[in-house]
Amino acid sequence: MHSDPIADLLARIKNGLNANLLHVDAPVSKIKLEVLKILQVEGFITGYEVITEGKFPSVRVHLKYDQRRKPVIHNIRRVSKPGLRVYKATTELRPVRSGLTTRILTTSQGVMSDRDARRKRIGGEVICEVW
Repeated sequence: MHSDPIADLLARIKNGLNANLLHVDAPVSKIKLEVLKILQVEGFITGYEVITEGKFPSVRVHLKYDQRRKPVIHNIRRVSKPGLRVYKATTELRPVRSGLTTRILTTSQGVMSDRDARRKRIGGEVICEVW
């Protein structure tokens, strides 16, 4: 059985938002830190920090809510999975939901949002969608 660490991170974030938690913890990796950096820049989370206490390092994701205590993230879903990879060319990276959806891609120039990929005119593997 294979595991999908990015899907695990996204599920932890989604479950934490459903439970109205202030933060969630997940095992740390470089790709997860890049995804979290984009989520922070786009305004979906307030921040994250790497915790080195204990046997294994982890990352603590600080979740973001509006004034009425509603989650800022309405939905977050994994697009490209280990069993079915999804790649998009620059011409296929059109804005979704009037530009409110952010897609996170891994490209030859690193992990970036779909806006940055369109600006740089490069495509890549779509990791996830957030709105």
